Amino acid sequence: MTMSARPSYDADVIVVGAGIAGALVADALAKSGIKVTIVEAGPRIDRGRAVVQFYDALVKVPECAYPNTAYAPHPRSDNLDDYYVQAGPQKFASTYLRQVGGTTWHWLGTCLRLVPDDFRLATKFGRGVDWPVGYEALEPWYGQAEAAIGVAGDSAEDLGSPRTTPYPMPAIAMSFLDRHVAQAFAGTPYHVRATPQGRNSVVRDDRPPCCGNNSCIPICPIQAKYDATVHVTRAEAAGARLLPQTVVTFIEVGADRRVTAIRFKRPDGSGGRLTAKVFVLAAHAMEIPKLLLMSRGPGAPNGVANASDMVGRHLMDHPVQLSYALAGVPVWPYRGPLSTSGVENTRAGDWRSGRPSFRIEIGNDGWSWPTGAPTTDAQQLAARGLRGAALQKAILDRTSRELRFGTLTEQLPDPANRIVPDFDRRDKLGIPRPRIAYRLDDYTKAGLAEARRIHEEAFARINATQIHHNPDDQFQGAGHVMGTARMGRDAKSAVVDADLRSFDHPNLFIEGSAVFPTGGAANPTLTIAALALRSVDAIRGAVATGT
Repeated sequence: MTMSARPSYDADVIVVGAGIAGALVADALAKSGIKVTIVEAGPRIDRGRAVVQFYDALVKVPECAYPNTAYAPHPRSDNLDDYYVQAGPQKFASTYLRQVGGTTWHWLGTCLRLVPDDFRLATKFGRGVDWPVGYEALEPWYGQAEAAIGVAGDSAEDLGSPRTTPYPMPAIAMSFLDRHVAQAFAGTPYHVRATPQGRNSVVRDDRPPCCGNNSCIPICPIQAKYDATVHVTRAEAAGARLLPQTVVTFIEVGADRRVTAIRFKRPDGSGGRLTAKVFVLAAHAMEIPKLLLMSRGPGAPNGVANASDMVGRHLMDHPVQLSYALAGVPVWPYRGPLSTSGVENTRAGDWRSGRPSFRIEIGNDGWSWPTGAPTTDAQQLAARGLRGAALQKAILDRTSRELRFGTLTEQLPDPANRIVPDFDRRDKLGIPRPRIAYRLDDYTKAGLAEARRIHEEAFARINATQIHHNPDDQFQGAGHVMGTARMGRDAKSAVVDADLRSFDHPNLFIEGSAVFPTGGAANPTLTIAALALRSVDAIRGAVATGT
């Protein structure tokens, strides 16, 4: 092909999605001199306005600080049928945001690595599948991800994941409540440890240290907690172009199986088309499979990247066993980040052939998650006739003793748990909403039952009263949507390879927790970041060689 015949492109790389995976990839590529366009469905967010919206919200769910736009709607925790089309038999309970920075705006900040056994679940325990990459290969990238996010942690602490580099910042201090629970667990197999977190413990990257706001979900008012706008801003400074409020509706595939363009719509219904050498989908594990399956055409009759029929399948979360009680003495919740410690040594063990891995998150947020406290405490106590000093005393007594555990439980990949576009139910732009089929299997339920047993043991050691355990059919979502475009060793059983490149389309890469073959029990964000950074070299190579 002569120079004059070379095709022109709108960008070298188009990144769809401005969450943590897309932001990290775009930043690294732009700094390499690659022409990058980031396409994001949702709007930019003004932090000050979001804080005010949170303060004013009557129902303070994780999404309450942010606009829920007609052109890029997101699910809400208080109405799981508003955007999702729930096909059952159980409701999928996790949500996400569609905006610049993605769901890192309202993530908790937990930055745990997976443990080595999480990558070899089938080989070691006869469950699920193995990853095409092992812990040892990912370990250096975990270190780079911790440095990029800015993780505060105790480098000397053994959390089950061997490390070769220190955390970039000292750990966030354990709360008074954490230390009280740690004393209660003393002499048991359950070890309370400070949680590595993506929030500043010292001034770093021109962002202040955490000052103890108890609103990490939905928003850190001072940006001590990392969010992906940090790397979006850096990518733009390096030359990347950001197109917010641009909803991708279709992926075009040529006769040679290469992706040629994306089509998009704007809030006013107008649209357009963008071309590139390489395309990176980083639009969340719910929106990615929806877009791939919407893009059926001559070059992809079953949807893009779906020759294996694996797209949209194996939907996973970390179903949460929520238990709460009143401690026998004040433990003073509602101070500091929402969680600063947990039990991590329950994430690895020989019992995983019979029941799942899980981690026990210790909450600093009282009963706010399960009941809406402390607002609901005041309402309930006032309804009993308490007024004035008596009401004030009762509120102080209850809120000072509120304690909750949330155990995040591993879920096995099940092809029947899936998301597909619902072409009969569409949003205001005419785009199909996600239709979800979902259920918990007996393996996960065994983990929830074991978590209740451990919670009950801890409550007894704390002399707790008013003990509540949510039953299996009232499990909570962790917000950890995984597995819907999984990676693997071959094109028959997976969507992407170990470099996150589509088996079907050589110039298409998929980022984020959609690629997880299994989920372990660690919060997924750090692994998302590590995989994204690891994939950058392969994306650069695809740009350079055209393959």
